[in-house]
Amino acid sequence: MSPEVLSTPVVDTAKAPDRAHSRARAARRRKAVVTASRVLLLVAVLALWEALSRAEVIDPFNFSMPTKIWDQIHTWVTHGTALGSLGEQIWYTLYEALLGWIIGVVAGVVCGIALGRITFLADILGPYIKVLNSIPRIVLAPIFVIWFGLGPASKVASAVVLVFFPVFFNAFQGAREVDRNLVANARILGASDRRVTLQVVVPSATSWIFTSLHVSFGFALIGAIVGEYIGATKGIGLLVAQSQGTFNAAGVYAAMVILAVVALVAEGLLTFAERRIFRWKPSGSDS
Repeated sequence: MSPEVLSTPVVDTAKAPDRAHSRARAARRRKAVVTASRVLLLVAVLALWEALSRAEVIDPFNFSMPTKIWDQIHTWVTHGTALGSLGEQIWYTLYEALLGWIIGVVAGVVCGIALGRITFLADILGPYIKVLNSIPRIVLAPIFVIWFGLGPASKVASAVVLVFFPVFFNAFQGAREVDRNLVANARILGASDRRVTLQVVVPSATSWIFTSLHVSFGFALIGAIVGEYIGATKGIGLLVAQSQGTFNAAGVYAAMVILAVVALVAEGLLTFAERRIFRWKPSGSDS
């Protein structure tokens, strides 16, 4: 009886680079198609808006039109606004939003991790946090103006309360979802509660926290804008209020476009930072 010969399948390593190149080309093609589709969609919407406004199918006084909005932005860039240069207004709003975002993120992460790690503390403060979260936080903006005045402090406070809760709940959930085996192994190796929190819990919750950062910066901008709209000495929100007061629809939309650009730039920076930190994490799809 002849012994059976086990054959090992041979992998053609010469074809592996070709497959990798094919996947890379397909990914580049898909990214180009997605980008082109986005641009075409934007152009189509703007063209339709312009056509409907010029044909007076929609009221051009209330809805304005893209060309007038562009003219308004161009005027603000070249000649400034009634409040000063456009760059100064953008920086003032961005300063308030950034400061409120940083304070809200730090407070949300610290409180979320603390309550996620200390069950007794979470049981005591949980009902109060739920009550505070149920309050419409936009209505707090007028109160902050009364408390802190028309300066940046009231806008920073508005941004903080909008940022805090989404970051807090994500950090809290991230701390609760930590692999218990990792915590147990760290304790077996003699790690203290402080080291377990800093070296096991916080790194494990980082992806949860970063998820909330993308949303929370938009909330910070909303807080700053609403505060400026209610009462301020400068900023994009005050530009919106002044444009509305003079029935300048193009000015309102122009301020919204500027805010959208600022938010997109911030989102791009956050995405870049996230990809640098989570290099090990496979991306779901190209965007």
